Parts: sequence; C-alpha cells; structure tokens
Amino acid sequence: MSEAQQIGQAARLLEEGKLVAFPTETVYGLGADAENPAAVASIYAAKGRPQDHPVIVHLAPEGRLDYWAADIPGQARALAQAFWPGPLTMILKRAPGIPDAVSGGQDTIGLRCPSHPVAVALLRAFKGGQGGIAAPSANKFGHVSPTLAQHVRDEFAGGELALVLDGGAAQVGIESTIVDLSRLATHGPVLLRPGHISADDIEAVIGQRPAAPDAAAPRASGTLESHYAPRTPVVLMERADLPATLARLAAAGRKAALIHFSGVHPAHAEIGLSANPHGYAHDLYAALRAMDGVSADVILVETPPQDAAWLGVNDRLRRAAHGSERVLDTLLHS
Repeated sequence: MSEAQQIGQAARLLEEGKLVAFPTETVYGLGADAENPAAVASIYAAKGRPQDHPVIVHLAPEGRLDYWAADIPGQARALAQAFWPGPLTMILKRAPGIPDAVSGGQDTIGLRCPSHPVAVALLRAFKGGQGGIAAPSANKFGHVSPTLAQHVRDEFAGGELALVLDGGAAQVGIESTIVDLSRLATHGPVLLRPGHISADDIEAVIGQRPAAPDAAAPRASGTLESHYAPRTPVVLMERADLPATLARLAAAGRKAALIHFSGVHPAHAEIGLSANPHGYAHDLYAALRAMDGVSADVILVETPPQDAAWLGVNDRLRRAAHGSERVLDTLLHS
C-alpha cells in the first residue's frame, strides 16, 4: 500500500471513530476525531489518562481557527502566522459547539498545526481538511513519549490502535511549546510548557514575554510534576559527581545506565547525546527508552546546562526524575 493510500485509510478510520497513531515533527500522536466524544474517550482509555487532563487538537494548515476557538486575539493570529505549521500549541477559549471532551471539562482548548508532511497530509484528508484530530502523545499516560513508529507499536501491543502511520523519526523530539492566550486581559501570555519555540521567539512576535504558569492557569498536556518517565528511576547528576557515584553503585552490585553528553564513564550501559540542545532533544526520548531496556537499577542523566536554550529539555528531565530523590540512597544502603 502506498503512503497516499495509507493516509486515506487512516482518515477513513478516524472518521469511523477509530484510533490512529501518526507522526508529527515533535513526537508521535495518538489521534481521534476531536468532535467525536466517544472516540476521544477511547484515547483516554487506551492511554490510561485522567479524564480532566486535556488533549491538543491538531488542525490542517487550511483549518479554520475560528471554528474551534470562541475568541481569537490578534496575538494568536500573529503567532499562528509566524510558527504554524510548527511546534506551537495555543490555549484559547473553546468555541461553544466544540465538545469539552478534548478540554478536560475546561472552557479552553489547545490548538496547533503540525508541520510533519505525513501529519499535514492526514489532516488534509480527514473531513476534507476541516476536521480536528485530538492527539496526545502515543504512549501510556506519564511514560516516555514516542519518537519512532516502533515505539508506538511497543507501547500499544494489545490492539488498541487501528493503524500506526510510519513517518520516520520525529524531527524535534520533545513536545510542542504551549502558550496560554485565553487570559490576556488579566494575565497576559503564559508559557505553560517550554519547547522548541522559546519565550524569546514568542516575545519577538507579539512584543510580550510570556509569564511563568500561575495557580489559575488552564490545565494543559504534559504539565504534571511526574511525566515523560521510563519505568527505571531517573536521577539527574552533575558531571563532577558521576565517576564517584558510578563507582559506588558498582561496588554495591547495582547496575547503572548513563545518559551523558561530555564523555564516557564506566557504566552498565551508556548513551552519549549531543551537546547542542536541539540535537539532545531530538534523541532524548529514544535514549530514555533504550536505557529503560537494559535491566539497570537506575538511569543516571548528566545534568544539562541551565541556560534558556535548554529549558525544554530540562523541563522534560525534571518531570522524568520527579519522585526519584531517594533512589540512590536506597540502592546504596539496602
């Protein structure tokens, strides 16, 4: 079957209420018809996702923003013009006719237009290019997002998906930037999730720097404290502390997997990533998945730089390591 035939088949399956995984430039998405509450509910069931955790709706480049959003400020149109198709999600007030299944019951909606050619072709084929595909990352809730079609197949081996479209490796490797534009009059723009498009990029377009999330901000995808986590505990560690820690773990009979970017250290298994933040992001999830499969007791990750260019990577790593603060003490003293 040709790629065009597969995309046509995928569009038909989505229109029938089925689940289809497809590539985007960020990660692979688990897609359903955004206007079909039963289909959206099947996303939540397949992922084991809490019902109040919203999903992002993906639109074709020709899709009508005003069909999905009730209030579209000029800043939203400017950002769409600058970054769509691309890895930017905007939170706007949800239009009255759009089911709240995609919003976790909130009056807002997350919208983006992906740039991956397979995703664009699928969105153009689905409902004549005017539909929306609700698509969180194609993995079980809280786990590492998939950047290859095989990751999706590994994650959903139980037949939950009608089809997995293979578009090769995701180009960006971490999820889209999410900016809240639903409360501009009271809070201005708010950066809910950092990503490939930075706060500097957003400020350059709209003349306002997005603020950090506040307590009243809308719930958004991938913003829980624990997220993007492999099954093996993840511990972040400064480069200077790695040799001694690896030696202590080995002496205690513990297996450590290592993800680093500055040099090889003796470990049960190791992967070196790029010292460039975009290259690092591209390979991060694949590295976490690989190290999760080597039967290690812990995954040590060399702490990346803390400057703005690394904000998206550090956000994902912090969430992956959440709750693992005492893992090393337990491994070394039990």
